[in-house]
Amino acid sequence: MEKILDIITRKMQQAFSDAGYDPAFGRVTVSNRPDLCEYQCNGALSAAKQYKCAPIQIAKAVAEKLDAADYDLVEAVNPGFINLKLSGSFLQAYLEQMRTAEDFGVEKPGTGKTIVVDYGGANVAKPLHIGHLRPAIIGEALKRLYKFMGYHTIGDVHLGDWGLQMGLIIAELQERQPELPYFDPDFIGDYPARSPFTLAELEELYPTASAKKTDPVFAEKAHTATYELQQGRRGYRAIWDHIMGVSLPDLRRIYDTLDVHFEQWLGESDADPYIPAMVADMKERGLAVESEGALVIPVAEDTDKKEVPPCILIKSDGSAIYATTDLATMVQRMEDWKPDKMLYVTDKRQALHFEQVFRAARKSGIVTEQTELEHVGHGTMNGKDGKPFKTRDGGVLRLEQLIADMTDFVRAKVIENKIVSDELVEDTTAKIALAALKYGDLSNQPTKDYNFDLERFAAFEGNTGPYILYTIVRIKSILSKYGAWESLPIRAPANPFAKELMLSVTKFGSTMEAALRSSAPNLICAYIYDLAGAVNKFYHETRILGEEDKEKQAGYIALIALAKNILEQCIYLLGFSAPDKM
Repeated sequence: MEKILDIITRKMQQAFSDAGYDPAFGRVTVSNRPDLCEYQCNGALSAAKQYKCAPIQIAKAVAEKLDAADYDLVEAVNPGFINLKLSGSFLQAYLEQMRTAEDFGVEKPGTGKTIVVDYGGANVAKPLHIGHLRPAIIGEALKRLYKFMGYHTIGDVHLGDWGLQMGLIIAELQERQPELPYFDPDFIGDYPARSPFTLAELEELYPTASAKKTDPVFAEKAHTATYELQQGRRGYRAIWDHIMGVSLPDLRRIYDTLDVHFEQWLGESDADPYIPAMVADMKERGLAVESEGALVIPVAEDTDKKEVPPCILIKSDGSAIYATTDLATMVQRMEDWKPDKMLYVTDKRQALHFEQVFRAARKSGIVTEQTELEHVGHGTMNGKDGKPFKTRDGGVLRLEQLIADMTDFVRAKVIENKIVSDELVEDTTAKIALAALKYGDLSNQPTKDYNFDLERFAAFEGNTGPYILYTIVRIKSILSKYGAWESLPIRAPANPFAKELMLSVTKFGSTMEAALRSSAPNLICAYIYDLAGAVNKFYHETRILGEEDKEKQAGYIALIALAKNILEQCIYLLGFSAPDKM
């Protein structure tokens, strides 16, 4: 379905042509003076230079060629602007087409294309902390947006499950329980099915072991254990299986609480088998060269304005690093899924890393020239005071605790204000808390840092998730009282507030395209905040259920129903949903 701005521009271009001028001058934009008009065209100002006449003369000639039925206002004003206000019949026809079209008529640029969204970045054996919030919810929102826009989407958590942390845990476990059969190289029986550690014990094992890295003897044990694990030592592989078996269910549980879901739970270990052949190929073709004992891929380009160091493939001690794993992961993805695009959501401080990896992938032919590679680097979430978010004892706050804090705060408000009956408290609380948490984050530009403010994010007024939910619930209540509304057609706006709401609704498609183009869920947040504001203004200024003219009332109902459906679609893309009552 053609976007409304494109339709108006096409009509304006035809008017320029009919008046004898180049249609390229007929671009229409949303007015920057909404008190004067809804849309405007400034093309006559530019055309005047080419045609050597007054711009107002061109503007008047073009305005006369426009179809008056499409507009309530067409005026040419000095020095050469063309101001437009759309007619009610034009808006009625456009919104009715939106109402009846699949997905509100949004064009699907991703049809036939596959995208892999790499987000989450959880490390097994470690609890998720607040640093994992942004990549999880930004990545989930982008994945849902890409799917809505027609792409076949594959979300991959890309687990950290194969590095030194595994060797550290193995070494620490051996010091504590050396009698376990996993450490006996001559053991040939079946290893215990039950893990030698609980989740709580595992989460204590790693930080204890990590603190010993400065001990050269322990560090050597950990590095040796890591190497032997990666070489397939049977006992260590069994410990690794236990680590995964204990850690993954907890990771899934917390991601489920955030309504974040991955199609693939692959990790660095899954990419490991692809490394030897990949490295051998790069060496054979002269793409990987030795530098100070390491194997690197030079990726600097003549056009670089600042230094881009070589991408290290193999360290001088013979070990692989993150870049190696990321490149091998690309090999696996190209073999298995042949994606048209790979999108990575991580901390923006990894920008140089991904620049190196992307260049190495292109230089080596791991990806094709047509394969899009994009890194969405996000900022950090700070405390209310703008300083790094810490616990009272100075540690990093666990993500589960952050979710619990928001949930407890919202629950207290729900109970205190008697928002719902007792049996609905928990479900309603969970939905409001998730909306507060996600919207509070996603309403910020991904690259920007922001301050986490529990009270502000959970407020029922202002630019917050709960405000958006409240608007949806208000519409649901009206529709429930009205009765059957699903098939009611859109009617021409009966008052200025209805028209303002209709104009807001028309921006849905262009917002989706802009959010996709910029990988910016915050644009969706900005849109639904404006749409919710238009809904509430219309509600306050218009008698809806009390309207005696049934045809006019049906038009009101059809309009707010369409607004509700679009709001619900948007919050689904952002990763939360609305309760029935609030």
